[in-house]
Amino acid sequence: MKKLFGTDGVRGVANVHPMTAEMAMQLGRAAAYIFKGGGKHRHRIVIGKDTRLSGYMLENALVAGICSMGVDVLQVGPLPTPGIANITKSMRADAGVVISASHNAFQDNGIKFFSADGFKLPDEVELKIEKLIETNKISALRPTATEVGKAYRIEDAAGRYIVYLKNTFPHEMDLSGLKIVLDCANGAAYKVAPAVFEELGAEVIPYGVKPNGTNINAGCGSTCPSVISEAVKLHRADIGIALDGDADRVIVCDEFGNEVDGDHIMAICASDMLKRKLLKKKTLVATVMSNMGLDIALRKCGGKIVKTDVGDRYVVETMRKGGYNLGGEQSGHMIFLDYNTTGDGILSALQLLAVMRREEKTLAELAEIMIPLPQVLCNTRVREKVDIYSIADVAAKIKNVEEKLGEEGRVLIRYSGTEPLLRVMLEGQDKYEITTWANEICDLVKKHIGEK
Repeated sequence: MKKLFGTDGVRGVANVHPMTAEMAMQLGRAAAYIFKGGGKHRHRIVIGKDTRLSGYMLENALVAGICSMGVDVLQVGPLPTPGIANITKSMRADAGVVISASHNAFQDNGIKFFSADGFKLPDEVELKIEKLIETNKISALRPTATEVGKAYRIEDAAGRYIVYLKNTFPHEMDLSGLKIVLDCANGAAYKVAPAVFEELGAEVIPYGVKPNGTNINAGCGSTCPSVISEAVKLHRADIGIALDGDADRVIVCDEFGNEVDGDHIMAICASDMLKRKLLKKKTLVATVMSNMGLDIALRKCGGKIVKTDVGDRYVVETMRKGGYNLGGEQSGHMIFLDYNTTGDGILSALQLLAVMRREEKTLAELAEIMIPLPQVLCNTRVREKVDIYSIADVAAKIKNVEEKLGEEGRVLIRYSGTEPLLRVMLEGQDKYEITTWANEICDLVKKHIGEK
């Protein structure tokens, strides 16, 4: 079992174990040792971050750790997570590091790694990093003189990423005539995202582009879509686009301010790819959290869905193993594997806009492809993550609800991989009923293991 790494890197409250400068330096040393491998050339690791105040502290600690193992560091500053994956691959670096807690509040932070091919690390490599830190095996390895690593600032990283993103949009199209409300969550995309859409010809009305180190995801971005919903109506825009703090996910709103989530975006893009015979094996990869309406929509288009555990890394693993090229999550993580190795909110928005242009339809018209079943999600903070089915009355309640739902709904219980939360998701025909049942399950959980 991993002790440091969760479903998306190491994460926690900044300056509290494990998100301390000391741990960041050890992670840097261990990662550098693993990625250094063989060869006589100078090895390099890319480091990027979002706009959190604690990013400075963790970045400097990581740089010190990596350089102390004789590996050079390429610092790109604030850049979306998928941008760092892209830069790592395009610059032929040995690995990439992202300092970000994604959609979490500013006081949290995280560290996640990409290998040289731009993909997130498999569990076995994360376990190796943990083992090196735990055993202190590499403490005596201290390169000296010219063997110590150096740190460089890559000044044109943002420009490289902007050009790359624009090249994923069909060359015969542009965005002229479109008015876009764009919320960058005061995060990593605050510079690059407006530039991409403007340079493709759109009129951009920017929100969340004034980061101060503490306002990332604060009442803005993909976790607060009401901002773009109201702004779209206010400015009479064609679409609202909301990114999260590290811009690896996106939620959009149609021209009426109605939210269009990841399931709808995947349904729209998958059906378009099916029409153009570009969806490999006619299959979309989604997680167990995706609405059953997505399954129905894909079947009507002649496609099918493969389901995975929650987490974009598991979606990507399934895509790579199965030879699929489109997958994602309801939360807005989408992976277009023909273009990038990880979720990319800006890229996903561009692919959606391309379908709007290609079909000559509004987003509201395209979103009609999927009719979601009523779905409710109840989160309960817990003091410990125990097997929920080992608590007799909770297990009995879940079984009772499942019997009532029958084949017209489902219950999904899971712990968050990054926070002390139990997520209770119910899907069914009657929203009032499933809301009541979800709250009853959560109340029972609070009684037994709720945070005090």
